[in-house]
Amino acid sequence: MARILITSALPYINGIKHLGNLVGSQLPSDVYARFMRATGHEVLLICATDEHGTPAELAAAKAGKPVDAFCAEMWQVQKDIADGFRISFDHFGRSSSPQNHALTQHFAGRLADAGLIDEVMEKQVYSLADGRYLPDRYIEGTCPNCGYENARGDQCENCTKQLDPTDLVNPRSAISGSTDLEVRETKHLYLRQSKMRAPLTEWIESKTDWPILTTSIAKKWLNDGDGLQDRGITRDLDWGISVKRGAEEWPGMEGKVFYVWFDAPIEYIAATAEWADATGGNWERWWRTDKGADDVRYVQFMAKDNIPFHTLSFPATLMGSGEPWKLVDYIKGFNWLLYEGGKFSTSQGRGVFMDQALEILPSDYWRWWLVSNVPESSDSDFTWESFQAGINKDLADVLGNFVSRVTKFCRSKWGEVVPVGGAYGAAEAAVIAEISERLDSYQVHMQAIELRKACQELRAIWVAGNEYLQHAAPWSSFKTDPEAAAATVRFALNLIRLYAVLSEPVIPDAAQTMRAALGAENAEWPDDVATYLDGLTAGAGISVPDVMFAKIDDTAREALEARFSGGN
Repeated sequence: MARILITSALPYINGIKHLGNLVGSQLPSDVYARFMRATGHEVLLICATDEHGTPAELAAAKAGKPVDAFCAEMWQVQKDIADGFRISFDHFGRSSSPQNHALTQHFAGRLADAGLIDEVMEKQVYSLADGRYLPDRYIEGTCPNCGYENARGDQCENCTKQLDPTDLVNPRSAISGSTDLEVRETKHLYLRQSKMRAPLTEWIESKTDWPILTTSIAKKWLNDGDGLQDRGITRDLDWGISVKRGAEEWPGMEGKVFYVWFDAPIEYIAATAEWADATGGNWERWWRTDKGADDVRYVQFMAKDNIPFHTLSFPATLMGSGEPWKLVDYIKGFNWLLYEGGKFSTSQGRGVFMDQALEILPSDYWRWWLVSNVPESSDSDFTWESFQAGINKDLADVLGNFVSRVTKFCRSKWGEVVPVGGAYGAAEAAVIAEISERLDSYQVHMQAIELRKACQELRAIWVAGNEYLQHAAPWSSFKTDPEAAAATVRFALNLIRLYAVLSEPVIPDAAQTMRAALGAENAEWPDDVATYLDGLTAGAGISVPDVMFAKIDDTAREALEARFSGGN
């Protein structure tokens, strides 16, 4: 079986993320990792908090805490939330780790040796009110490209155009709001990305299986000249990885740190090293092609605003080092998740954030709706009506209702054991044929990371069981042919066992409930549906689970709509 390295885009440390952040990287990476593990592959799922740069300093200052203490606290908060959503990271690291400090400085030294770093005197905005330089995100203003009034000094999040702070119209300090700014000269290091255009173009052109979203953004940046400009990789900040050339000091760079977008992707490697240090594993076999990583399939998950850095800047760092690092094989990019037709907003209280979601409903409710509506080919819109319908119709009426009806009827007629007697016939054969076909399709979509289509097939597999049960009607046949009814219920109990295994990548808690009800904790992924659906031993014990999915009524939905509308 294959070895699969999976990385999820690093969440910023500066606060709790909303559902759009969850569905843009962490959740789909987990679904894919769970599926690949279940089907027998060796998987390493890596993520970390992105702790350097302006967002961390600003958030810490706002909280009135030292930045290192703030980051440690928020790492735990974000890890707990990821655990709450059952994100199965093999390691959730920190970009402030000693491993990332060493690796980032190592790459800088290698790039300098290769002639890919220049020392440049650049003009940078200085705030007289704040008494300091204002790098990238410390400056806000109007985007010269699209007119968005809250663009940052490194990138406009509205049109995704990469910017320099001096490009902004009507700039202001993000710290104090002051417009009393002036431009001064300061020395910084620049990565000469422009020299990497040819190898990057050849590499990206070879990725013919990548999603259109990923390749279109990568090629746009390659072809319009914006993305491969030589870019600064250092900043005038207090918090970050100090600028060194490997282990050596870098004259003239005292007091400066590496730019967060230089060190953050390197944390994928560093987090793997953190994992190795914690577990005794070997990180090099996942990342160094001279140490066995040439056999690894490396898949990245991210929202579309992160694609340029992962298709250009990070590969330029890896290639430019001249060392045998593993490059990504597949980048799964996602569009935006909107909230009731607009953007999520922390300041306005608009939309649901990850901690709030877990307080409202169990994680499986959110996982199901988000994965089945994941913004793959276009933006998706979260509405409470759509969410209510997805939970009530898919989870409660289809899956939950099937499990409840089968187990309760079994208990009422045979006790809490798998019924003995009766044989499968044409009706069961028809279900086996349909599910076998749909399982093939489900697996193909999962392997291709087409998650919406995979969920459609999974739901159809659940529906097949409901339709079978409705037509077989064991509550009626029990009166005239109890053995036929026993066969029906035994087959239906086996369907629950199958549903538990197939559903686990998407709704792991419900899967565990189904497994436990049938004593099937060790059930593995099915090789043959017909054999699998005859796997429970007649007479084996079962239990009746509590209600798996409670419906959301209109009153509750309306209250949630009002609570998260941002109107308060």
